[in-house]
Amino acid sequence: MRIVTARGPAIVEVDQAADPRFLLVLTHGSAGGVEAPDLLAVRDAVIAIGGTVARVMQPFRVAGGRAPGPPAGQDEAWTTLVAKIRKRYPGLALVQGGRSNGARVTCRTARAVGAEAVVALAFPLHPPGRPERSRAAELREAGVDVLVVSGGRDRFGVPEAADSARLVVLPAEGHDLSKNPAQVGEVVANWLCPRFR
Repeated sequence: MRIVTARGPAIVEVDQAADPRFLLVLTHGSAGGVEAPDLLAVRDAVIAIGGTVARVMQPFRVAGGRAPGPPAGQDEAWTTLVAKIRKRYPGLALVQGGRSNGARVTCRTARAVGAEAVVALAFPLHPPGRPERSRAAELREAGVDVLVVSGGRDRFGVPEAADSARLVVLPAEGHDLSKNPAQVGEVVANWLCPRFR
C-alpha cells in the first residue's frame, strides 16, 4: 500500500491477524528498512497474539535518503500516514513502534496519533560517544506506556528504567538486535498480550 504525505509517499506492508484485537504500526531506523530481523520477529510474534501489523517504509527512505531530516517534518509525515492506516482498521486499538530513529518518531508522536502504547527497539539514547546529548526526554514525553528493548552493547546507549514503563536489556545484543531476533519478538508479545486479551 502506498500512502502519500506532504513529505512524499510512504510504503506500507500489512500482515493481518486472523481475529485482530489491535493494530501495531511499526517502522525502521534511519538507514534501515522494514525487513530488519528484529522488526520481522516482532511482526511474527504480534500476529500470533492477535495484532495486525503495518510495517511502514517512511517517505525519506522511499526517496532513497539515509537521514530523516528535521524532526518536525518526519513527525508531520508520520501522523498523516498513521491516520490513513487507522481509517482502514477502524475500532482497533493503536500501538506504534520502531527501531532506533523509528522509536524516536513513534515516541514523539504517540499522543498526537492516539496510540495506547509504544514499542521502542534500540532507542538511540545519544549519538555514539556523546552521552551529554541525551534524548531521554523523548521517552518521558511520549505520554503513554513505552516498552524499551535495548542491547547491552548498544553504542547509542541504554535508557534508564525510570524513563519507560518497561526496560528490557538483552546483554549480548548490539544496536541492531540481530543476534536473537526471536527473543525481541517474544519480549514485545509478552508485554502487549495482557493489554489486549
